[in-house]
Amino acid sequence: MAGDIEVREVKTKKELMDFIKFPWKVYQNDPYWVPPLIKDVKLILSEKNPFWQHAEKELFLARRDGKLVGRISAIIDHNYINFQKEKMGFFGFFESLEDYAVTENLFNRAREWLKGKGMEKMAGPMNPSTNDEVGVLIEGFDSSPYILMTYNPKYYIDFMERYGLVKGMDFFAYLIEVDKAPLERLEKVAKKIREKNPDVKIRQINLKDWKNELESVRRIYNNAWEKNWGFVPWTKEEFYTEAMKLKPFLVPGTIPMAEVDGKPVGMLITVPNYNEVTKRMNGKLNPWTILKFLWYRKKITTQRLPIMGVVKEYQKRGIETLLILEGLKGCRRGGYKYCESSWVLEDNILTQRAAEMMGGKLYKKYRAYQTNI
Repeated sequence: MAGDIEVREVKTKKELMDFIKFPWKVYQNDPYWVPPLIKDVKLILSEKNPFWQHAEKELFLARRDGKLVGRISAIIDHNYINFQKEKMGFFGFFESLEDYAVTENLFNRAREWLKGKGMEKMAGPMNPSTNDEVGVLIEGFDSSPYILMTYNPKYYIDFMERYGLVKGMDFFAYLIEVDKAPLERLEKVAKKIREKNPDVKIRQINLKDWKNELESVRRIYNNAWEKNWGFVPWTKEEFYTEAMKLKPFLVPGTIPMAEVDGKPVGMLITVPNYNEVTKRMNGKLNPWTILKFLWYRKKITTQRLPIMGVVKEYQKRGIETLLILEGLKGCRRGGYKYCESSWVLEDNILTQRAAEMMGGKLYKKYRAYQTNI
């Protein structure tokens, strides 16, 4: 019963580890769940994460008869509020056993905390922001998530909607079978685009000049995505921190950048799907799991395309097609069998068409929910 459930703030180091490790209880028999690295989650939640320079949070744990049954975080991103001009707070890191009363109590507590801080709406899950893992899986439960994508039990959908949360935005994931990608057709289209736009050049990002390349990528991203749902500009420190975490996993020759007269105007970023590896590590970093990591990283057969963008003044000139072609060539050179293009907003028709142009098929859907407070 709901009255037997107690929801309290996380205050001690032990409670923080309880919060971080609780998903192992939810997903203990789920073959598709990919355990996050515990050290990564600790870093995301710690003050070392530059996101918290402009955001605040409260973590909550739910217990019944002293046993952990759920968790949630209430989050306020002041950069989001200032950019989007709405008093929207977030919930994130939500996990619950299959008991609606637990979910109801967790959402009530997060909602109360946000209301007390002057928020008028609540949306999520954001873990912890729209620049991180977002949403709940609503279709496509028959395979593991790709790197930096979410996964959850099906009953979360029913629980959230039963609570009164409504759809805020859906996101799509497209799966591309690399060997069947229509490279010949794309080459023909690309030839015509190059003839019409001789000033456009495609090159690979230089990982040895990472710092300078990063600033170009950040500028392109913030320009190209500015009008998208939920967008918040990356700060330099946030972007640099995230990029430095990703750099060891990037593969040279798979990250094309478009230039016009030597000025970067577009980019496409792909990342090997390291979830194939971390799934075997059970959240731990020790000598044995590091050996597993070093061994299985050589056997990754899938890749994710999380970011593609062209600055507004150069959109609709075909530059996206040139980037897609180079991205697919990089996939083939790397020996990848599949590439996931995600996440793609349901109202971003151009990017959906781009995924379909690569031979992608819609195979997973995600949703961010929201409600008035």
